[in-house]
Amino acid sequence: MPAMHVRTPEHASFADSIDAFCRAKVGTRAQRDALARDGTETHSPSLYAQMAELGWLGAGLSPEYGGSGGGMTDICIFAERTSYWLAPVGGYITTAVAAGPYAKFGTEAQRQKVLGGITRGRVEAIAISEPGAGSDVAALSCRATRTSGGFVLNGQKTWCSNAHLADHLLLVARTQASGSRHEGLTMFCIPVSTPGVEVRGIPTLGGKDVNDVFLTDCFVPESAVVGVVDQAWPQLMAGLNSERLILAASMLGRGRRAFDDAVAYVKERKQFGKPIGSFQAIKHRIADLAMELDCCELLVYRVAAMVDEAPERMLPREASMAKLKTTETAKRVALEGMQMMGGYGYATEYDMESHLRATVISTVFGGTSEIQRDIIGKTFGL
Repeated sequence: MPAMHVRTPEHASFADSIDAFCRAKVGTRAQRDALARDGTETHSPSLYAQMAELGWLGAGLSPEYGGSGGGMTDICIFAERTSYWLAPVGGYITTAVAAGPYAKFGTEAQRQKVLGGITRGRVEAIAISEPGAGSDVAALSCRATRTSGGFVLNGQKTWCSNAHLADHLLLVARTQASGSRHEGLTMFCIPVSTPGVEVRGIPTLGGKDVNDVFLTDCFVPESAVVGVVDQAWPQLMAGLNSERLILAASMLGRGRRAFDDAVAYVKERKQFGKPIGSFQAIKHRIADLAMELDCCELLVYRVAAMVDEAPERMLPREASMAKLKTTETAKRVALEGMQMMGGYGYATEYDMESHLRATVISTVFGGTSEIQRDIIGKTFGL
């Protein structure tokens, strides 16, 4: 396992602590299966609670709300190392992404409830995409109609990761139909237990992690608004650095794990009287993948450092580059790993097939690779 590029001795110590914990708790397939129902679940509340007790879920959050402080680099370290160890704490990614808008735009009551809950091990989810509004977020049609004392929401959200585990949904709805498509959107904090909210799982190759959310005459009080009414679009844009970086860090960890699993296999597997890793075709493939992963690591932690130095700075080009490069590389590593392992890479006895499932979808969620390239191109005035 190559040494991770981190900024300070404290960051290295944090990474080492996570590694030691995960090696003891989820270092074997049997341990992970016991926590995640033979791999059918992506999140173990008991393991997550232990991490909360250690203070790790508060990385990047203010001590005022029970957090341990730090910044984006700390969040990326946690996402990367837990992903590397295949720890079933899938609820962390959406939770860490959702924390940003609450910290930046939420009321003090919302911060105390949501951010405080996160540090204690609660999961949060985001509800933005709709059947007719995926990459084109501004096309969303879920309506929030103002009424006495609050709003009534009607509509459908889809691909909501971890909504079935979450305490609240950070949901964006249309509160004003006039003006441009990017105007008239409002962000809400909605408890999943609110009457009129129905969470329905979507079966996928990745197990139980994404959901449809149906809202039927769902009333929320004025206090549920996060930030400013009709101003959710700029609030969303302000959070893109965090979302893309956290996803990139997670896939850096998964890509590293797929690489290490492939290397271990080609060292052991013998054909024609010698390990297959000694053949030039395999050796050169390993060299290329190692180089690409190192490039991803440098990119992810460079951008994380830029965020830590200026948290309010918008980094559309850099964050999109990190997400695009890392997810595409992780997918390539898993595909190459499966090819090197042959039929064993396809067998559920080994982890490579799960690496492939996890990395393939990473190039879709959080903004597809095509969308990331479009964003990067626009930053050059194209």
